[in-house]
Amino acid sequence: MKRDWEATAEGILAAVGGPENISGMTHCATRLRLNLRDDSKCDDAAVKEVDGVVNTVNSAGQYQVLIGTEVPKLYEKFEPLVKGSGAEVSTSASSDEGIVSRIFSAISGVFAPLLPAMAGSGILRGLLILAVQLGLITEGTGTYTILYTLSMSVFYFLPVLLGFSSGKRFGASPYLSALICACLLYPDFIGLMGDAGNGAMSEFFGIPVVLMSYNSTVIPAIIVIWVYSFLYKFLDEHVPETLKLVVLPAVSLIIMVPATMLVIGPLGVYAGEGIAFVVNWLIARSNVLAGILVGGGWSVLVSMGIHWAVNPIMINNIASNGFDYICPATFACNFAVIGCALGVFLKARDQKLKSFAMTGAVTICLSAIIEPTLFGMLVKNKKLFLAQIIGGACGGAFLGLFKVVTTAFVFGSVTTFPAFVSSDPMNFAFAMIGMVISAVVAGVLGYIFTDKDDQLA
Repeated sequence: MKRDWEATAEGILAAVGGPENISGMTHCATRLRLNLRDDSKCDDAAVKEVDGVVNTVNSAGQYQVLIGTEVPKLYEKFEPLVKGSGAEVSTSASSDEGIVSRIFSAISGVFAPLLPAMAGSGILRGLLILAVQLGLITEGTGTYTILYTLSMSVFYFLPVLLGFSSGKRFGASPYLSALICACLLYPDFIGLMGDAGNGAMSEFFGIPVVLMSYNSTVIPAIIVIWVYSFLYKFLDEHVPETLKLVVLPAVSLIIMVPATMLVIGPLGVYAGEGIAFVVNWLIARSNVLAGILVGGGWSVLVSMGIHWAVNPIMINNIASNGFDYICPATFACNFAVIGCALGVFLKARDQKLKSFAMTGAVTICLSAIIEPTLFGMLVKNKKLFLAQIIGGACGGAFLGLFKVVTTAFVFGSVTTFPAFVSSDPMNFAFAMIGMVISAVVAGVLGYIFTDKDDQLA
């Protein structure tokens, strides 16, 4: 059924108190995220009644309206309605939010537009590895090189994509932001490192420059463009309109590119490596505990809308090491939700509840989107939510015990199983066993905790 997103946008806008009650707005992969000036003016019940709204969450300093994967279509209609009213609204993090909330909001806004590209490339990478192992494609051939290029370019040029996305998020020119990050990948600049690699030294007008490899990095691009956004806004305000076409980009480049190469970039690289090192160090000390915490707790992070903060760590691990231990545990969570939904489907008599549970299970299998099932059924029933957490923790513990990895950053669904294909053939087998454990444990508990007379609330 084709939904009238114009009507949905108008309904949500009216229910949250109108455009004058919105100080900031953005969206992630599944949610419309709003900063409200006065929460008391928002009719939460009315928002939930709007066609197309799955649920609402007020968390991390934001009023989040769960829509699903079609949220960009809603936002396309919603943004003009708000801005067209003349209301002063920001599409970046609100200054009224706490620092933690603003960081989570910024990460969500930067990464959300890039997720389809990374997920699609990750699937292609997994299929290519599988094709090589089956002898269908030989490494070093033209076919392999072309397929490898199209599956890995999104990670190599990730700083450029993040630069563009960060520019839009922080209020700077996305094109100049992308260009600043692209300078870090220029072959001649990379060539200055020679065979020394990260830490090699050069100079800029006599100033020492620590050379780093910026391809596939995450944190440097975000920090660089966040800093640049302040310079851009200053220049945009003070440079005359007649000179902006030339002066603004020229000054932006001459200041930001050397500053990035001299200071911001190396700090960002070391910061990213440091964060990844700490997380991976903890995983190395206890894979099982890490699997339990991520597998069981991922849905809690999703329910609060702050799971995006972990994604850069997984992306950094994939880009730097070619594999990641955290991502498999998120699969355990998703398959626990699937199992729990199937348990409800088998036990409940109410046709609406059975239909909702099965639809949710199929949706996760195909798209890895757990929010509709999470908010529509599990969060409302503490026993079912607990069943899913236990199932995810059990599956995560198994995956951690056998050190299962993914070779691409993807979301947990049946369609993303190729991400488990690696040089170790048992990695895929252990991954499948982990998924089964998550689904079966959560399914059995979901069946036990469901009353035959339960209805879809």
